[in-house]
Amino acid sequence: MAKKTKENSFSLENVLWNCRVALRGIGSTEKNRDAVISLVFLKFAGDKFETRRAEIIEDFGDNFPFIDKVSFYTAKSVFYLEETARWSYVVENASANNIAVIIDNAMATIEKDNDALKGALPLNLFSTLGAEKSRIKNLIDNVNKLDGKFFREEDLIGRVYEYFLQTYAASGTKEDGEFYTPACIVKLIAELIEPYSGVVYDPCCGSGGMFVQSLKFVDSHKGDRLNISIVGQESKPDTWRLCKMNLAIRGIAHNLGDTYASTFTNDLHKNKKVDYVMANPPFNLKDWRGADELTDDPRFIRAGFSVMPPVANANYAWILHILSKLNSKGVAGFLLANGALNADDVEYTLRKEILARDVVEVIIVLPRDMFYTTDISVTLWILRMNKKAGVVNGRKLRDRTDEILFMDLRRWDVNSEEIIIDKGKKKKKIVLIDEQIERVKKIYNAWQSGNDYFDVPELCKAATLAEIRDKDFSLAPSKYIEFIDHDLKIDYPAEMSRIQNEMREILAAEKNSQAILTDAFGGIGYGID
Repeated sequence: MAKKTKENSFSLENVLWNCRVALRGIGSTEKNRDAVISLVFLKFAGDKFETRRAEIIEDFGDNFPFIDKVSFYTAKSVFYLEETARWSYVVENASANNIAVIIDNAMATIEKDNDALKGALPLNLFSTLGAEKSRIKNLIDNVNKLDGKFFREEDLIGRVYEYFLQTYAASGTKEDGEFYTPACIVKLIAELIEPYSGVVYDPCCGSGGMFVQSLKFVDSHKGDRLNISIVGQESKPDTWRLCKMNLAIRGIAHNLGDTYASTFTNDLHKNKKVDYVMANPPFNLKDWRGADELTDDPRFIRAGFSVMPPVANANYAWILHILSKLNSKGVAGFLLANGALNADDVEYTLRKEILARDVVEVIIVLPRDMFYTTDISVTLWILRMNKKAGVVNGRKLRDRTDEILFMDLRRWDVNSEEIIIDKGKKKKKIVLIDEQIERVKKIYNAWQSGNDYFDVPELCKAATLAEIRDKDFSLAPSKYIEFIDHDLKIDYPAEMSRIQNEMREILAAEKNSQAILTDAFGGIGYGID
């Protein structure tokens, strides 16, 4: 029988590494990944169920006389689990000869009993995995080491998914830029665009991390989740299913469409206007359309742009798609590769036309090494459809027409987390701590209001569209922010004098030591010439 561990010091990466070892040599990349995610899901759902069950027993007793017990769980966004579908039952039977069937039955039962999970769970996975019962027990034992802190604080399904994307180098990972967005970056986006109420949209929602973290923002600011509507789309079938799983287990109502689909070639939310967009599109996505496709699409040329985004890179296609979704007061925060800031040819033309619409509000370059699967620095764009004076969330904003705030955070690279990506191999991942996020927000809000904002060398600069035009429409913060050549500030004569004085003091000290040793040993030298 697998026993519950008393150890709480295991990192998520340690547990996942051990799961990889248990599955080595069997199954496909996708099946192995889904096997681990399935067990993580079962433990997550089981832990939430047991917590809620304990609350009900405390309030009503062990045999409370209500016909509809299920509603006591679902009302708190907890799945009701029949006994054979609970994590505790899986743990108790971890050594059983039919453990694969027990797990598959648990997944099928949960999906049958909970409409929100229809089509979200992998079925009959363990029976076809080809893993011996000892290996499955090993998986259960390792997943059982994850304590409650992982489920409270992390977008766990997303992190597990990203771990396997990286370590197994799943097909399409790096070419398509399929990245899990670090929680600190999502928190930064949420703090800046403030999605307190309205429709939040992600056109490439992945495993749902943006949605999970944005609702944590609402919770942390004492907002009401009922005021937020989640809308998204995902093109990869496995990822779409994982997103539904991730949102459902957290009780997050959502509309991801009836199926997976490409946002560009099959927009599942046509004519939908939203209040907020939060997105981390695949970086530099190639072949996002055919050469002659979408030329009559209302998001592009029919929206008034003179050229189509190039087939070879979807960066500007994402920008135009996001613009097409925002309502008259909408705001978007999204990530793009830094190349979009200075791209030439067709993208240069599109950048000029976007700037002419005056919807770009903030450009922030982030530090390198923030992502699991790439070490590049990326840019956070904030678009706002209305930059006129007004009141937003109780704050009075000045008219920011024809202005853009630039920030460069690449020097903020001192805080890191260490992750295990392979046996004996670790990687440091840069993170933005809460104090840094708060500083960015303070600068942004001061600039918006016109109170106490000032340009800071090597950090931020407010530029006019006229200045940007003079820089040939570049959006690279380094073109505008003042950078200091620290070498030029050195007083070389004074510095050389200081060094010479220090050398004289060192030589004098050595001579003094020589004299003391000579006296002590009766004139015999002691290794100093």
